[in-house]
Order: sequence, then structure tokens, then C-alpha cells
Amino acid sequence: MNKRFRQYIGIVVAIVTYYVVHEGAHLICAASFGVFKQIIFSGIGMQIDVYREKMTDNELGIFCLVGAIATLLVGYVWVLLAKRICRSKNKLILACMYYITIALLFLDPLYLSVICGFVGGGDMNGIRLICPEVAARVMIGVLFIINGLVFWKKVLPCYRMAFSISKIKDDNITEALKEDTV
Repeated sequence: MNKRFRQYIGIVVAIVTYYVVHEGAHLICAASFGVFKQIIFSGIGMQIDVYREKMTDNELGIFCLVGAIATLLVGYVWVLLAKRICRSKNKLILACMYYITIALLFLDPLYLSVICGFVGGGDMNGIRLICPEVAARVMIGVLFIINGLVFWKKVLPCYRMAFSISKIKDDNITEALKEDTV
């Protein structure tokens, strides 16, 4: 399997994982509050619909915040497991885990600190019911920067090493095969 194909699979797996974690947290929260209505699929996305009239503002704020908290917590688990994950010899697994880590660490902070202001708010509409929006966006923006540093210092070196070792092994195998056929 070539590198580009592994990257595409890794990105698709990361998107699916992100949705499962983020929307799964919303689903569990909605069910625990007794306000779950339905799952709405739209385009390539999905969202959990709730009975808003049955929720307090604080409950809606928590409901909207829990998806981002879940993705970040799972992302941090992936950071802690990066060295272990990078022991895998399977390049497809490495690619998937690499892109999953990126998605979990960066999608929600990027969306909630910057993008939400341009596309209708999404979860920020509920979060601002429990925290001033400017304060929330600034704190989440700082978290985005911290996640970038964590990724750069802790995650990226592990994956660089794992992928370079894989490449060296592939090159050695290719060379060995060339020598055997001569």
C-alpha cells in the first residue's frame, strides 16, 4: 500500500474517530439528562439533537462542552501512548493513529477559538451560556497553542522516528530484492 493511500485512509479513520468520540460524548450527555431526541446525519457530518425546552442553560452549556472535553481527553491519552503506538510495524496503523491524534488535539480547539465565529457558532452557542464567549475563545485558543507544543515536542518525534525506521526497512528490503534478482 503506498504512502498517499495510507494517508487518505488515516484521515478518514481520524474523521470517523473524531465523530464517534465528540458526538458520542454529546449522546451520552443527552441521554443522561433525559433530553435525547435524535441523531441527525447531514452531508458527511452528524449531530445529536436534543429537546432544548427540557434543558436549563447550564445543562445546554455542559452538553455543548462535553464533546470538546471528550476529544481532548482521548487526544491526551493518544499523546501518552504515542511511544507505544509507534512501536507498531504496521504503517497503516501508524498513519491512522497519527491523524487521529491530530484530529483529537486540534479540531475542537481550532473550531471553538476561531472558526465558530464565521459559521454559526455550533457548540459555542451553548458554551457561552456558562462562560463569556470571548473568555472561552481565548482560553480555548491558548489550549490550541499548548496542544501544538505538546504535539511538536512529544508526538511528532515519535512518529518521525517510526516512519523513518519503516522507510529504512522498506529501502533495505527493496535493495535486498534488487540484489536477489540480479
